[in-house]
Amino acid sequence: MIIGLILALVAGGLVSLQTIFNSKVNEHAGSWSTTTLVLGMGFLASLTIGFIFEGTHLFNFQNMKVMYWFSGLIGVGVVVCMVQGIKRLGPTFAVSIVMTSQLGFALLWDSLGWLGLEKVPFTFKQLFGVFIIIGGIVLFKFGQGRVQTQQTSTSKMTA
Repeated sequence: MIIGLILALVAGGLVSLQTIFNSKVNEHAGSWSTTTLVLGMGFLASLTIGFIFEGTHLFNFQNMKVMYWFSGLIGVGVVVCMVQGIKRLGPTFAVSIVMTSQLGFALLWDSLGWLGLEKVPFTFKQLFGVFIIIGGIVLFKFGQGRVQTQQTSTSKMTA
């Protein structure tokens, strides 16, 4: 379990780092160029590392449903939406919304047992936890404006 927690923490850090890198690429190139670069480099890295560690077994897709072959197309949507979300909302706000959305949809899919997942009983405590996170995001976003207003008021008073 500890290794799972560590890997999840590392994944969260890497997602945030990739998001920042993607937004910087998008400043110099369009969304589709950014998506092509990101997913193209990911493909090359995955292919190379896959051959090193798995050899010819890399392409052993026996007994896999055809719909799962298209998960890379979902990745295109992820990158494009993240880049555009960050452009419009800023990195912290966009990533926090994405992570909350992930959690909410994971709760839904787990509870319904969709996409071949083992059905996990739904509890209102889980839903309440998602709402607490949403409340934290709202507080983060709108509480930030008050801090700036207070700083501006304090600066005017000392001047």
